[in-house]
Amino acid sequence: MALRHFGAAAAVALTVGLGASPALAVTEIQWWHAMTGANNDVIVKLATDFNASQTDYKVIPTYKGNYADTMNAGIAAFRAGNAPHIMQVFEVGTATMMAATGAVKPVYKLMGETGEKFDPKAYLPAITGYYSTSKGEMLSFPFNSSSTVMWVNLDELKKANVEIPKTWPEVFDAAKKLKAAGHATCGFSGSWVTWVNLEQLSAWHNVPLASKANGLDGFDTVLEFNGPLQVKHLENLVELQKDKTYDYAGRTNTGEGRFTSGECPIYLTSSAFFGNVKAQAKFAFTAVPMPYYPDAKGAPQNSIIGGASLWVMGGKSADEYKGVAKFLTFLSDTDRQVYIHKASGYLPITKAAYEKAKAEGFYKDQPYLETPLLELTNKEPTENSRGLRLGNMVQLRDVWSEEIEQALAGKKTAKQALDAAVERGNTMLRQFEKTAVK
Repeated sequence: MALRHFGAAAAVALTVGLGASPALAVTEIQWWHAMTGANNDVIVKLATDFNASQTDYKVIPTYKGNYADTMNAGIAAFRAGNAPHIMQVFEVGTATMMAATGAVKPVYKLMGETGEKFDPKAYLPAITGYYSTSKGEMLSFPFNSSSTVMWVNLDELKKANVEIPKTWPEVFDAAKKLKAAGHATCGFSGSWVTWVNLEQLSAWHNVPLASKANGLDGFDTVLEFNGPLQVKHLENLVELQKDKTYDYAGRTNTGEGRFTSGECPIYLTSSAFFGNVKAQAKFAFTAVPMPYYPDAKGAPQNSIIGGASLWVMGGKSADEYKGVAKFLTFLSDTDRQVYIHKASGYLPITKAAYEKAKAEGFYKDQPYLETPLLELTNKEPTENSRGLRLGNMVQLRDVWSEEIEQALAGKKTAKQALDAAVERGNTMLRQFEKTAVK
């Protein structure tokens, strides 16, 4: 993406200005998003409820396609001078949005300038850390957050007389028993191969994915995920792939049906998989924390988030920004956060909403819905587990996946694959740094 042009367009849009709203007219706030199905219904309800709660502003939500489509549409609209006020951007787009100087209005600045009551400490740090500067200044507003969990087919584990595993060696052992008990094509698997087996693995074991706090402290970050822990983990997967004790299920989440169909009895993927599991699984299930290597010092640490946040776009009027700020305050309300959590399965973003959901006994019958929260808040985040902020992350993940696939196919050793993934990735990061840093 040519960020130089993105930044240049910012100056044009700001120079042109958008003019003041007519007196007494309702100010429209455009909100572009990527939510479908039941989650789209939640977005529509939030906008409708906000619009009914006051008479000055009207939030208009518009579906713009998947996450990548929505971000690309927003960038194109900004260049053309007609960006939305609010844009939902997936977590891996954070560095790209940050680098688009002038195109975005940081949330902490927006709330300060509009005088809206705003306390960053009210939000769960494991969630907000991903979207904040190193000083704790919130750049975007966390909206739908998830984390990696391990989904377990309880019926199949019971049949094979296998306990729910907690560590990676226990997972490997359980998968061998499950394979022997009839799961010939898949003892265990997972989606989002780099998110689960590099990004989350590193944070969960408190080892760096990259320098500069995984990029949070600077675009001059260097990839470092070819260390002993990550190499050992990939070596284990490569070995288990040979007889399908582990069986690769792809780069994204297209393989998730292998869990709900009953084929793979242990499956690592997002906690946001809950809706599909609930609707499709014909067996008893649960979701438990990611496994860890017991010989890794301090593990488990804490997990990092997936999902998306709301970015406020640059070049709008003071009145429009006032409306956006009021809407973000509205979304932060404790009862509203509890509603979003229960309706979507995504995580509450404030401490108060999490406490209220607990107090209401929400997790008693569905303890697996608390699992990602327990992972995210397991320990105070470190430089290795606050999150990550790497430019061109979508393309980086493709390169990392390519190399992991080479190892799984026996064409490279695990060390050769991760060394190549780091080297190729660092070349891409230096290209991003040139465009991002003026």
